[in-house]
Amino acid sequence: MTDFCDQIFVLLAHWLVGTFPVSWRPLVSAIVSVSSIMAVFGLLFGLTTVVERKTIGRIQNRYGPNRVGLPFTELRLFGFGQFIADGIKALTKEDVVPRAADQVVHFLAPLILIVPVFLAFSVVPVGRNMVPIDIDAGVLFFFAVGAGTELAVFTAGWSSRNKYSLLGAMRAIAQMISYEVPLIISTITVVMLVGSLSTVKIVEAQADYSGQLPQWHVFTPWGFAGFVLFLIAAMAESNRSPFDLPEGESEIIAGYFIEYSGFKFAVFFLAEYLGMFAISGMAITLFLGGWTAPLAMLDWLPSWLWFFGKLMALIFLFIWVRGTVPRLRIDQLMHFAWKFMLPMALINIVAAGLWRFLPPGLGRWLVCSAILLVPYFLLGKALMGERRFAKRKYRYAE
Repeated sequence: MTDFCDQIFVLLAHWLVGTFPVSWRPLVSAIVSVSSIMAVFGLLFGLTTVVERKTIGRIQNRYGPNRVGLPFTELRLFGFGQFIADGIKALTKEDVVPRAADQVVHFLAPLILIVPVFLAFSVVPVGRNMVPIDIDAGVLFFFAVGAGTELAVFTAGWSSRNKYSLLGAMRAIAQMISYEVPLIISTITVVMLVGSLSTVKIVEAQADYSGQLPQWHVFTPWGFAGFVLFLIAAMAESNRSPFDLPEGESEIIAGYFIEYSGFKFAVFFLAEYLGMFAISGMAITLFLGGWTAPLAMLDWLPSWLWFFGKLMALIFLFIWVRGTVPRLRIDQLMHFAWKFMLPMALINIVAAGLWRFLPPGLGRWLVCSAILLVPYFLLGKALMGERRFAKRKYRYAE
């Protein structure tokens, strides 16, 4: 029964594909995989927008969406029907295109952005035997297709013929390239220790347990440092606070998609959240054991349940950071990437190499931890410089 619950979606897909002639099965299998990805993560996008608005409302001591329910019914569902109303509004709004814009490129930019995001999901294993494409270079494929988003962002900013959108696009590209370097370097440690670029083999390498505790990469010095670096860079790549400078409303008025409205704007919004889901899924695969359970005694639960549980935890962390951490300045953003993130990612490779060749024991933990902690404090001190922050004084109107 446990195996049946774990593999229920795999069995259902095999049954559905098996009802077609043999010559059609590869095409039907691809359609089923694509449709499943679009349906599951599209629904997750809608629910996440409502959860984010309600959570940030709670953080700011106000109500979030709490009125809209299912259409044509009296069910309010605590406001979780809000994303349906938002989707209908986006579909019915007028599509306004600037007269001077490049019409064709302006239309293609949202599509160029959304396609690589969906392609990235194809190599992320969401459960046991639940990965659309199992290739040896899965990690490489993930980052290769993800690099196409820079082209889409520049295309959107340039085709609008607006100085604010172009400025927002250039800032976005500078940010994405700067943080893509430590993002990719932080994954090298996992590839080194596992000896494979396959996402499935990376998860299988973390499937063992020491007693009840899992042997996830995050529970090692190099794995924890790599996970933190990867997560910070992922926030910047996903355009999430406090790295949401491309849409600095007070400076460049919504950034590179200022001239987009209606459903085209909704596609940009969708791509941003789907990118966050995809990169969170890769973080789970690389450092958090993928679909494996956090305790050996809980291994009887479906593997896909653990993956999506970890995904929701990371999404909540992204929302929490957005509601509590203020936005950085552009100079702080770039300095942090090149003067702290990149050196720490390179040092982490050294720590992972020593972890591989030093004998197991307390000495290996101390050596690898020291190699990471000493540069952490030195680089942090150098980044802060000799700044002294005066105590803040609050004044109240009389």
